[in-house]
Amino acid sequence: MKGVILVGGYGTRLRPLTLTQPKPLVEFANKPMMLHQMKALAKVGVDTVILAVSYLPELLEKEMKIHAKALGINIIFSAEEKPLDTAGPLSLIKELRETDEPFFVLNSDIICEFPFQEMIEFHKKHGREGTIAVTKVEEPSKYGVCVFDEKTGKIDSFVEKPQEFVGNKINAGMYILNPSVLDRIQYNTPTSIEKEIFPAMAHDCSLYAFVLPGFWMDVGQPKDFLTGMSMYLMYLRKTDPSQLASGDYVVGNVIVDPTAKIGNSCRIGPNVVIGPNVRIEDGVCLKNCTVLAESVILTHSWINNSIIGRKVLSLTRFGFCKRKKEKILIFFI
Repeated sequence: MKGVILVGGYGTRLRPLTLTQPKPLVEFANKPMMLHQMKALAKVGVDTVILAVSYLPELLEKEMKIHAKALGINIIFSAEEKPLDTAGPLSLIKELRETDEPFFVLNSDIICEFPFQEMIEFHKKHGREGTIAVTKVEEPSKYGVCVFDEKTGKIDSFVEKPQEFVGNKINAGMYILNPSVLDRIQYNTPTSIEKEIFPAMAHDCSLYAFVLPGFWMDVGQPKDFLTGMSMYLMYLRKTDPSQLASGDYVVGNVIVDPTAKIGNSCRIGPNVVIGPNVRIEDGVCLKNCTVLAESVILTHSWINNSIIGRKVLSLTRFGFCKRKKEKILIFFI
């Protein structure tokens, strides 16, 4: 089985972290964002992952080839010469037409429990062209809502930012599609899968909704990145607590890379991720934040609700910083 990950965007909402690397390589819980998806795909037998790329493809290729080899999967890079939206890139991938087997399509900035085996079984059961993962939201009027039969999953329509309640499930950015869907996409032409392809499939009664269990977050902007991080840490607490740090300095759910150095009298947590080769000096307080690789947090700093970029040196407890070698600064949210 094959999987496609759409990685062509510039990641502008997550700048400045994405000025020097594509968004899928930004570390989420000390792994490149996209690696969480690749591991989940490999776990259900996906043997080929195709990356639809455009922005900084050479960096993606260099790093993801290493991870693909470790996972034992084949990785293919499909480059678009012009922006093709969310469906257009699929038209360029000839490998998707080589068999009649369904394939995954994923947005690269989604974090969840990745119930891919359940999605596969649901897709086989209804036997139609496509399956969309959907997730429940508290304020559906802010999103495009998926209207479907709660018993069968058959999608009737999509309503953009409804003013009256029509449902509370939205597109979660993960799909299983049959190769026949490619016939709906004009070759090398900008096409929206959400606004053009999916409504047409729903009209033909060919599209079904799979309701995601557990947490879900699009982590493509700083505030949601941190919210998704706290959700993911809670998920680890329930499913694999051995990945979480412990000690007198730890409060709540925290990940600390083994190469990081933590000083005396620190208070780390809740909801903190500390990356490789980070140095936390004495008396530091961190809460609701990520500290990326090789950064240094100086004595008695206090940082809250922030993403600290790679190789950042903090100057004061108020979180100002200066650059070391890379042009990445602290975010405040």
